[in-house]
Amino acid sequence: MARWLVLVVRVPAEPSRHRVAVWRELRRVGALSLGQGAWVVPDVPVFAEGVARVIELAQRGEGEVLVLDAAGRAEQDAARLEALFTAERTEEWVEFVADCGKFDAEIDKEIRVGKFTMAELEEEEQSLERLRRWHRDIKARDVFGAPAATEAEQQLKYCADRLADYTERVFQALHQM
Repeated sequence: MARWLVLVVRVPAEPSRHRVAVWRELRRVGALSLGQGAWVVPDVPVFAEGVARVIELAQRGEGEVLVLDAAGRAEQDAARLEALFTAERTEEWVEFVADCGKFDAEIDKEIRVGKFTMAELEEEEQSLERLRRWHRDIKARDVFGAPAATEAEQQLKYCADRLADYTERVFQALHQM
């Protein structure tokens, strides 16, 4: 049965920037909100650094984080937590795949209008690198293996293949000059 860290977070309402910073870090880490300042993450090493940052941000804002070790009391509780956590990863994967579609559409547009410049190529390389970083981040958080991860992996590879093709076209166009 999976072990969890429950974070009970209390940060004063004012100034709000501290609460917002803590909330953003919890979201970035992939913590699951249980409501009213209670968050949960699997008790695995990949979350340790993020939990430490949450604690630091809360303390900076004159708040505190109480960290508790937990497990589902019954098998169904553990399964429910895992399902909720995995559902959030699935939402992230769906958004990632949508952004891969935008990348693909952007490459199509550049080919259609014949924009084969080094500047455009660098922009597309940066876009692919952003997708790769995002993929790495979600994959690290996806400790239970959401089924949508497989499609995301395939889409990232497809984007890399599209960029390789576009790169070839840019170099062909530049060498014709």
